[in-house]
Amino acid sequence: MKKLILLQLFLLAVFSGSAQLKLPRLIRDSMILQRDEKIKLWGWAAVNEKVQIRFNGKTYQTKADAGGNWAVHLPPTKAGGPYNMEITAGNKITLHDILFGDVWFCSGQSNMVHQLNIHDVTYVGEIAAANYPEIRQFLVPGGTSLSGPQSDLPGGSWKPAIGEDVRPFSAVAYFFAKKLYEKYKVPIGIINASVGGTPIEAWMSEEGLKAFPAPTATIQKNKDTAYLNSFKRAPANTVKPPADAGLTGTYKWYDAAYIPKGWRRINIPGYWEDQGIKDLNGVVWYRREIEIPAAMAGKPAKVFLGRIVDADELYINGQQVGRTTYLYPQRRYQVPAELLKAGKNLFVVRVTNNSGKGGFVPDKPYCIFSGTDTIDLKGDWHYKVGAAFPPLPRENFTAGINLQNQPAALYNAMVFPELNYTIKGFCWYQGESNAGEPKQYAKLLPALISDWRAKWNQGPLPFLYVQLPGFMDYTYLPTESSWAMFRESQFKALSVPNTGMAVAIDLGEWNDIHPDNKKEAGERLALAAMKVAYKENITSSGPLYQSSVVEGNKIVVSFTDAGSGLITNDGGMPATFEIAGADKKFVCANTKIEGNKVIVWSDEISVPRYVRYAWSDNPVNPNLYNRELLPASPFRTDE
Repeated sequence: MKKLILLQLFLLAVFSGSAQLKLPRLIRDSMILQRDEKIKLWGWAAVNEKVQIRFNGKTYQTKADAGGNWAVHLPPTKAGGPYNMEITAGNKITLHDILFGDVWFCSGQSNMVHQLNIHDVTYVGEIAAANYPEIRQFLVPGGTSLSGPQSDLPGGSWKPAIGEDVRPFSAVAYFFAKKLYEKYKVPIGIINASVGGTPIEAWMSEEGLKAFPAPTATIQKNKDTAYLNSFKRAPANTVKPPADAGLTGTYKWYDAAYIPKGWRRINIPGYWEDQGIKDLNGVVWYRREIEIPAAMAGKPAKVFLGRIVDADELYINGQQVGRTTYLYPQRRYQVPAELLKAGKNLFVVRVTNNSGKGGFVPDKPYCIFSGTDTIDLKGDWHYKVGAAFPPLPRENFTAGINLQNQPAALYNAMVFPELNYTIKGFCWYQGESNAGEPKQYAKLLPALISDWRAKWNQGPLPFLYVQLPGFMDYTYLPTESSWAMFRESQFKALSVPNTGMAVAIDLGEWNDIHPDNKKEAGERLALAAMKVAYKENITSSGPLYQSSVVEGNKIVVSFTDAGSGLITNDGGMPATFEIAGADKKFVCANTKIEGNKVIVWSDEISVPRYVRYAWSDNPVNPNLYNRELLPASPFRTDE
């Protein structure tokens, strides 16, 4: 009987009184809450437990429901702070340093992920000068859920843009926030929920995807535990890669004592497939003796190795000084003091590539420097193949499931937990993972906008996004382009009310899907915000195609957002225009600016019908701007 009574008392305590008051991860010290709007606070407590909130001289009370959930709304509060807040139930939580300002939900894939830390050479001055305690970021931890929406995040905290704490900030979001802060002098909060290499479908809710049969079917399939477990039971890759000869001998190929034999010449930068090695996936070692002056000997240094496809390890004088496991980051390695010596120093790079061209990406910095001394690492090296990977059997590509690419998976884990948090609007930088299906994206992007607006339930919140910049090889003759079509799909989303697009066609790099220039992308998003969210009467965009009319053998193109007038940024005639007749065989065109219009013609086309501008993956010279120095968006009339 005594045991039964104790058990009853225990269960009563568990289910009716002892549950701890708990807040969602977003409700934390140093948070920024949305000014001038009702604010929802929510959390969990014991069943039916009273919850009291003391804030700004007032007390608010509510009670947890049968599931232990509670919520209360605070009245609109003007920008300012800091404030403290006490939340009391069975226990008490005190929150400190709360500000009211504007909160932006910033999301997308890698170009929104990319932190200031990754671009710390370009923005070394910005990082050193960062002292903005009223600009704060909440970095949402990466995660996925296939079973359904999750109620909270596994971690995360608010961090101010001060000193080293600014390094993890999304570079695009930081420069967006900084420009708004400098303009309006109100706190700016960034909720950064972004994951590299992810499609738009992963960020949408199940309800938001109902008009799309394929992802909807995948969502239902992914809810089947037996289906998911089948991947766990699937045999792993049974093809064992060959041993790397550079790691199996008496002396490793990076050892100073190793005597090289049978090595061939090769140039850095460059891909090995372009230098006499055909279709090799595997491990290639690079070796060179670098002459170090006495002024650099014994001092710490930094090595820039551009970008390498895919993975690399750098050894200097037999010691590993850097390692990167995938292709996208810039290679920037610290060389410890005392490692470099005056005279010859052995540099060895072990490169592993799994598909496509392997090696060193051209048009990137390759050097070692210390203080004011810099030594160029480009030029002749020697190489030897350590391992050649055999082609994988086809079945090895079918097993497994990429969780972060599954429809609704990121929404469930990284978006849903923020829906109660009142915000000012959205910033979106995504699309590279969907660039192969531009027509589908023309439907998906408006669907995402509608989905998120409905879920936040704050009306038509401002939605701002970055149009993809130029990328891949330049082409000098008219061509078809999936990336150009994709930008067109992004352009079309401007027909959705309360949206703004930052044109970034001029900010790309031919050899890097993650261009370094994040500042202008963020600042152009901020201009869009000033227009769309803050209702400023400004020119917030570059010229956007409006209409065209055929006049004789010419086509006259009109634009919106011409601002103070059309110009070119190099003083020449507008470039990358193409013209075609009814057969849609485009040729490069002559152009001139007349007022806020561009006249386009070609002596080869006597009866023109269609015109294009900057219509390629990476247009050579998209030089049409307005006088506000904002670039024109690519367009075509032959759809």
